Amino acid sequence: MKKGFLGSIILAVIIFGGIIVGFTCMKKVPAGYVGVVYNMNGGIDGEILTQGWHLVTPTKKVTTYSIGIEQSYLTAEDKGDSEADESFSTPTADGKSLTVDLEFSYKFDQERIADTFIMFKGQNGKTVKDTFIKPKMRAWTQEVTAKYPVTDVFGDKRQELNEALDVYLKQKFEPYGIIIDTVNFTNIQTDAETSAAIQKKVTAQQELELANIEARTAKVQADKDKQVALIEAEKNKEMAEIQAEQAQIKAEGEAEAKRISSEAEAEANRKIAESLTPELIEKIKIEQWNGDVPQVQGNGVPILNLE
Repeated sequence: MKKGFLGSIILAVIIFGGIIVGFTCMKKVPAGYVGVVYNMNGGIDGEILTQGWHLVTPTKKVTTYSIGIEQSYLTAEDKGDSEADESFSTPTADGKSLTVDLEFSYKFDQERIADTFIMFKGQNGKTVKDTFIKPKMRAWTQEVTAKYPVTDVFGDKRQELNEALDVYLKQKFEPYGIIIDTVNFTNIQTDAETSAAIQKKVTAQQELELANIEARTAKVQADKDKQVALIEAEKNKEMAEIQAEQAQIKAEGEAEAKRISSEAEAEANRKIAESLTPELIEKIKIEQWNGDVPQVQGNGVPILNLE
């Protein structure tokens, strides 16, 4: 009876111990992460754990890395990854200094995660971010801004600078199995003296641009007025030509009418002349004579001439 009771106790201890060991050996890989298994007896054996719970023997260690997009910041604002001010200074091509805030997103390349593990000597993703990614973000950003004058940074080259930084950082982090998704300057500041000089230059550029716009506008208006004048002159020319043509047609019409009238009158006169015989003329004279005899003063002898 004692042996049976002792056996039950031993069995219970074994079961309980097994449960404890089981819970101890259970490892959870969070969503968006993978785990690299390191065997203390043989190093990395190529086993990669996906998200979820896994049973891992005590001789193995699991190191997790994010394969989903992680957002990180180098900023003085509260949204940063650290309570400390992580904004940093960076130079420009003309020797000025900028204070910048940077935000970036990244992830680890799942296909090369084992190489990343070896490269960073088993450090987990968070440690790699704090000890490698962020410091390199500062250093490599400084290499990019050093190629741009401060006036370009605060002028029309700001977008070009941001794009150049994005391309450069993606190239620099790629050999380490780290994929940079996005990177952006969220704030750029400089000293008060430089800011005043930049503002003065920007104001001058704006005034010059305004003057150019006004000049272009005036030219456009002048060209428009010239075009209108040309159109009006062409219209007046056409109108004058039309009026001249109408006057010519009218004159020709009047001349033709006079010619026709003259010809008709001449024809009528010709016909009248042809119809006047000597007898008819004498007849007309007699018909038109009123019976008066012409009075001629002289020697008192009246002269009567009926011819």
